[in-house]
Amino acid sequence: MTSALVISAPGTGAPPLADELQAAGIHVIGACECDKLVQQALRHAPDVVVCWEPAPAEAGLFDALELLSRTQPMPVLVFTADASVEGAQRALALGVAGWVVHGYAPTRLRSLLQLARVRFEHEQRLRGERDEANQRLEERKLVDRAKGILMRSHGLSEDEAFRRLRGAAMQGKLRVGRLSQQLIDAARDAEALNRSGQLRMLSQRLVALQALRLAPAPDVDAAALQSAARRQTQRNLEQLGRTLSAPTLGDLLQPLQSAWAALERALDAAPQLDGLPALDAAAEALLAAAETLTRALEGGSALQTLSAVNLAGRQRMLGQRLLKQVLMGALLATPAGAQALSLAAATAREFDQALQRLQQSPLSSPAIRIALDAAAREWQRMQQGVREAGHESGRRQLAQAAEALLARFEELTGDYERSAQLLFD
Repeated sequence: MTSALVISAPGTGAPPLADELQAAGIHVIGACECDKLVQQALRHAPDVVVCWEPAPAEAGLFDALELLSRTQPMPVLVFTADASVEGAQRALALGVAGWVVHGYAPTRLRSLLQLARVRFEHEQRLRGERDEANQRLEERKLVDRAKGILMRSHGLSEDEAFRRLRGAAMQGKLRVGRLSQQLIDAARDAEALNRSGQLRMLSQRLVALQALRLAPAPDVDAAALQSAARRQTQRNLEQLGRTLSAPTLGDLLQPLQSAWAALERALDAAPQLDGLPALDAAAEALLAAAETLTRALEGGSALQTLSAVNLAGRQRMLGQRLLKQVLMGALLATPAGAQALSLAAATAREFDQALQRLQQSPLSSPAIRIALDAAAREWQRMQQGVREAGHESGRRQLAQAAEALLARFEELTGDYERSAQLLFD
């Protein structure tokens, strides 16, 4: 038997709806005014809601129907005196299946209720088909983006990228669209962390190159390298500003941008030995802000393997930091120079420890291990240059080894970034 919830209010001239519905073979499971509609509908779960409301807008019926449509859609039949087109349009938009104007009659109740239920089921089916079509379209967009990521990062054809996506989805018992979204999120998180990590490195590199401009090393164009590093810093900041969520991470981006503005002003001044400590202080502020953002990106991502990306990226910073500290120690016969030299040993130890951790990382594929071995050789060359930094030949070896080491870890961080997205092999 069809069940109905009756909605009416005293003083509206409502007929004896409950009795007439019962006479038509409809089981009335409750009755209330429209302010209790949603509460009673959820409580009783009727097959249909029957409303008598001559002025629905004034009585707040539309508001109740909107809440009902969001919480628990069900067939609704409304008897009303509202003959306006606006009222009918609003009712239709809220999913009202029957809108009867000045048309109440006990003999029509059963057929009107049946029509309301059939129309509601038809519209629900259409909505389901529309939602499914929209989902397929959105999934296709996600799959196309995920294929593009795989094609770029692994050098695959479009067909091979899709084959890998589909195979991984089957293995993980996921929809291809869901797996594609995971890959897109992983690529976004890894790229943002890589860029933030580059800012850490660039903060140290800019000071190291300033020192090389003051104590030139043969075959090293420190001024050109510094200009390139400044452009790279600006690009990374702009890209992070575009891709990161302002509500989530905007409070961490702002200090980063402020620190960069201060460092830029210091870099605009003519290079002078006595200006190195102030430049270094500005760089340390940028490093601290970049470190905070990087930690937040790693901690806020569901991708656990980002720790390897962060660790590899941090090696870039440590290599440039050691270069900076050794050069400042060699150039400055001041407490600042002595402090830089005292910190250099700790930086070298930290680099050694992180290198060992990377070599033991589960993401260290055979190709990555080969690259790590090459980086370790450049690290040995750089340490030899550290010992001879007081001479031009030593500074040349130090600077060149630092450049080679940076290039190795730029490539390695990219390798870890790709490995951290998703392992499809």
